[in-house]
Amino acid sequence: MTPDYDLVVVGGGPAGSTAATAVALRGHRVLLLERETFPRYQIGESLLPATVHGLCRLLGVADDVARAGFTLKRGGTLRWGRDPEPWRFSFAMTPRLPDPTATALQVERSRFDEILLRNAERAGAEVREASPVRRVLSEGGRVRGVEYTGPDGVARTAHARFVIDASGSGSRLHGEVGGARVYSDFFRNLAVFGYFAGGRRLPEPDGGNIFCAAFDAGWLWYIPLRDDLTSVGAVIAPEHYAAVRADPRGAWRDMIRACPDIDRMLTGVPAAAEPPYDRVRVRKDYSYWKQSLWRPGLALVGDAACFVDPVLSSGVHLATYGALLAARAVNSALDGSLPEDRGFAEFEARYRREYGVFYDFLVAFYDMERNEKSYFWSAKKITRVDGDEAAAFAELAAGMASGDTSVLGAARRTSRWSAAATELDEAVDRLAAGDGHGNPLLSARIVRDTFRTGNSLQEQALYGGPLDGPDPAGTGEPAVAEDGLSWLTP
Repeated sequence: MTPDYDLVVVGGGPAGSTAATAVALRGHRVLLLERETFPRYQIGESLLPATVHGLCRLLGVADDVARAGFTLKRGGTLRWGRDPEPWRFSFAMTPRLPDPTATALQVERSRFDEILLRNAERAGAEVREASPVRRVLSEGGRVRGVEYTGPDGVARTAHARFVIDASGSGSRLHGEVGGARVYSDFFRNLAVFGYFAGGRRLPEPDGGNIFCAAFDAGWLWYIPLRDDLTSVGAVIAPEHYAAVRADPRGAWRDMIRACPDIDRMLTGVPAAAEPPYDRVRVRKDYSYWKQSLWRPGLALVGDAACFVDPVLSSGVHLATYGALLAARAVNSALDGSLPEDRGFAEFEARYRREYGVFYDFLVAFYDMERNEKSYFWSAKKITRVDGDEAAAFAELAAGMASGDTSVLGAARRTSRWSAAATELDEAVDRLAAGDGHGNPLLSARIVRDTFRTGNSLQEQALYGGPLDGPDPAGTGEPAVAEDGLSWLTP
């Protein structure tokens, strides 16, 4: 039987819209099923340049995003590490990506996500909202479609050559691939967050920067979304969960008062009263990965697949990058340029590798904070990393692309994390004392590794390919098509 669609995408967030658009742009039949009706609220408001100037340009939505008037973000400002004074970094990581591409955005996700979803429709994807997916349809060990409920409450089926699950952390399908989630003990934190109707801004040109400030109980983010709207969240130990559950708003206010750097920026500013920003929300147990990310006919992307930690805003980047990789595998299989198993092996290897470099970077980044008396921060020392945690991550790393030098055993990985933390700490010292010329953070290998893929994605969008990318014939990896939407036969 001829399937109804070439691809069914479950979930209409950034990952789902990315996958649907990238496959629809190649003329394939795509159905996107979203359980909610857009616009809808979502957290994860601070973007990286690779999403804004790389991914959005490849999808043909960059102009729409630019016209939305979101707050410009030039980098980050942090009260973190040994220096009691805040320090800042710029996204100008390479001279090949000058202004305005060395910037990102702070976005209201309800607006940003709807822009991406409507772009998927314009690209040719069929979008059905208020249509939750109930289960996958399998035959002969392969996923061949989904069963879903339409807005009228009637159960329906959609058969497809491929299914991509981009339905978020609450995915009902992720158990179909890779077994149970593996949760990180090191990043096992709790987030309580809400909004203020305004707030002071950092001195220009950093007024749009995200501000992350460490304090005894953890750290706070401060994200300027509009002149009259600021997102503020506390990341703390899970031991606080009982108190947070009993009084989320009171606990949120207490955490802000405990962090003078953030508290003084909100003096006299009321909490937001406009829906959906009038609520205080809680997230816990949000750092995890899967042992595998695909099986014949089905791939996991975005929060359905993995998430690290909210510091430095990697969530939307990892979600959309993984979705682009999955779309490349689908397009390559459909046009015959790369067999399905080879394309999805490439998807999984590159996705794991990108997750791995952010994981390594964030372990080292947490270790920079020197609050030795704090229970939270003493638990975030590399020397306290549980052997099982390091071994579990080493197992994840072992699934990366063959020949990747980051594949290490647990003991060697802990040693590498310690060395990376020291190197990062020294680079931040040079950054704080610098003259503004050059970027001392680039002297740290962990920084270069973390942003390499993002820079390459931007160069793909701007120049049709990475300017210093490896020769695929020498690496065994397939080349990327000029439009960034598929792989070419090696």
